[in-house]
Amino acid sequence: MSRRVVGVTLDNLGDLPPKCRRCVFWELAPHIREQAEEFGETALEKEAWVSNVLLDWGSCGRILHVDNVPAGYAFYAPPAVVPGAAAFPSGPVSADAVLLTALRVVSDFEHGGLGRVLVQNVAKDLTRRGVRAIEAFGDLHEDAGGCVIPAGFLQKVGFKTVREHPKWPRLRLELRTAISWKEDVEAALERLLSTVSVTTAEPALG
Repeated sequence: MSRRVVGVTLDNLGDLPPKCRRCVFWELAPHIREQAEEFGETALEKEAWVSNVLLDWGSCGRILHVDNVPAGYAFYAPPAVVPGAAAFPSGPVSADAVLLTALRVVSDFEHGGLGRVLVQNVAKDLTRRGVRAIEAFGDLHEDAGGCVIPAGFLQKVGFKTVREHPKWPRLRLELRTAISWKEDVEAALERLLSTVSVTTAEPALG
């Protein structure tokens, strides 16, 4: 079984599950999201958001393929470009962190450790870019239509709660503790990922 993780680009958005391809829970403020849903323009809004973040900040997502079949995905970005985050009472996201907004493994590939693979790959990307931490809003009840990552999963892969909430706690993964930092950072990253074999293709931004 071969695993391959690639950066999200405008060319491979079609590899996302249809629900994710049309979901703008995080990408738009609630009132604008309602308008986009009313007029059936959410897929266009998602594409526009990805395009803008790629141009202004860089890679903002990962798609994991198993034997060339899309099996999971993750999205992340600076909180300033994630309007949906403002609705969470356990915010705001720390100034030194990138917000992990979405992470899901499709049902046919669940329980195979692929969620952890995605988190490790996101950590690898952000560490290389000098980011200190990843934060995420966790879902304690999984009643947001699958748009919020389950808090239990985040805790299993190393996130720690930094602000409690009965429904939407905010959790944080310190990248300097997730990775054993040495003079050779690349070697430390390879040790972090030693349990899986993943090839990453960076998106073409030019």
